[in-house]
Amino acid sequence: MNHYMNEGKEILKAKKKVNPNTDKIKDVTAKVYKMLLDKNTAYGNSALTPLNIFSKANAIEGLSARIDDKLARIRNKGLSDETEDTLFDLCGYIILLIIARENLDKK
Repeated sequence: MNHYMNEGKEILKAKKKVNPNTDKIKDVTAKVYKMLLDKNTAYGNSALTPLNIFSKANAIEGLSARIDDKLARIRNKGLSDETEDTLFDLCGYIILLIIARENLDKK
């Protein structure tokens, strides 16, 4: 995982030809970033530190289940304006899963 993080930092530093999708990538990732911060404020840090009131799943298991749910919704409903939020949720859950795995590695 660190390989991608280091490579990502280098890409951001490098001066490259302007890709026509660069601004779109920035816009979409900014939306995912804002959504993650908003949801983390609204729900507390429950995705990465589960309350375990009903479910006893750890962060990785819980996030994996949420990712499965989002993928099932896409499979069942398809991709449309109606399910666009599902794609953003899926991106967010994958980012949180990366963080949960990194947190596990640090223990």
